[in-house]
Amino acid sequence: MAHATARGAYGALTERLNKMPQGAPPSDLLYRILALLFTEKEAGLVARLPIRPVTARRAARLWGMRESEARAVLDGLASRAILLDMEGPDGTLYILPPPMAGFFEFSMMRVRDDIDQHLLAELFYQYITVEDDFIVALFTNGETQLGRVFVNEPALAAAPDNRVQVLDYERASEVIDTSQHMGVGVCYCRHKAEHVGRACKAPMNICMTFGGTADSLIRHGYARRVDRSEGRDLLAQAYGSNLVQFGENVQRDVAFICNCCGCCCEAMIAQRRFGAVNPVHTTNYLPHVDDATCNGCGKCVDTCPVEAMTLVSANDPARPRRRRAELDADICLGCGVCTRVCPTSGLWLEPRPKRVITPVDTLHRTVLMAIERGNLAGLIFENQALLSHRAMAAILGVVMKLPPTKQLLATEQMRSRYLVTILERVSV
Repeated sequence: MAHATARGAYGALTERLNKMPQGAPPSDLLYRILALLFTEKEAGLVARLPIRPVTARRAARLWGMRESEARAVLDGLASRAILLDMEGPDGTLYILPPPMAGFFEFSMMRVRDDIDQHLLAELFYQYITVEDDFIVALFTNGETQLGRVFVNEPALAAAPDNRVQVLDYERASEVIDTSQHMGVGVCYCRHKAEHVGRACKAPMNICMTFGGTADSLIRHGYARRVDRSEGRDLLAQAYGSNLVQFGENVQRDVAFICNCCGCCCEAMIAQRRFGAVNPVHTTNYLPHVDDATCNGCGKCVDTCPVEAMTLVSANDPARPRRRRAELDADICLGCGVCTRVCPTSGLWLEPRPKRVITPVDTLHRTVLMAIERGNLAGLIFENQALLSHRAMAAILGVVMKLPPTKQLLATEQMRSRYLVTILERVSV
């Protein structure tokens, strides 16, 4: 009976996680992961939290307990980086982040002894890499994805002419320079890989968080506060290690930038496996191969984290064994790391023919992801947005700015005469 009750609590938590665009497919492995991170009581309580941030007072009403008791539970979860806590106009707000990028990663962002990280890493590996329903759901549903790649800025600087123009939000350095809080922690992917005997030698303490997310993780010891100067030094270290900057797919208030290797990092693995369906938003650039200069050394092939570069015959009658690099543009991230290792300067970045669109902010991205994945109604009604004019106005404000096809999908999913009428009146 106890086992059935526990499965019920973790099952309820799984249902709660899957009300978000970035969920977690249910499985025995997921229940084992959740049982390591949450007690049975915590799982049942968190399953009842809404998607939007809550105060301790609001949580106490939902849970039927005193506010002081609710605050103790919330603070305990925040101290373990399961919830994020941040200051709002009405006091401390608590929010459950998605599993990815969220409390899955946070659980491995420092070395700790309050949970069995070796077992947790094994479970993550089995659930995400072997079982793979999670990574398929995370990276292959919909057009709008969680993360995007930032262009390698030294590679842009090496372009042979001034045709390449980069916007501020495309630069990782701009995120570092403008964020109020910045923290650095252990790379979740390489830490996990280390426990299962698969880690590479890329730097470990180099993954970055920003803003309110960073502030919460820093206060609870899951990240170390760094200033802008050290942040730029860390970015230079990442460039020198040929790591790819993979961050939140928004223009404003980026919450994280991971510095990814091709062997350990799940986003790069997903790009290799599912590149045809664009699991990661690319940069607005592609490397150009100069056939006259390329000597076929293969360094770009070895460096590319997603195997977008290959060596083919140069078709040179005078030198039949000569080879040259060839790009598969359909899976290329446009990160630019390949251009930095070319010994002949035979690679440089050029603009893509069609510009990649980046959501403005987290709400914009979340609404797009919810529409494309068919759960906008859940985002609104489970979030109790209808009870909050501010929340409802924010969501509708995003929908109003979407293309007509996305607005139609949103209207079909909401299934509410009231909401459909609002959309029709505002759209006229």
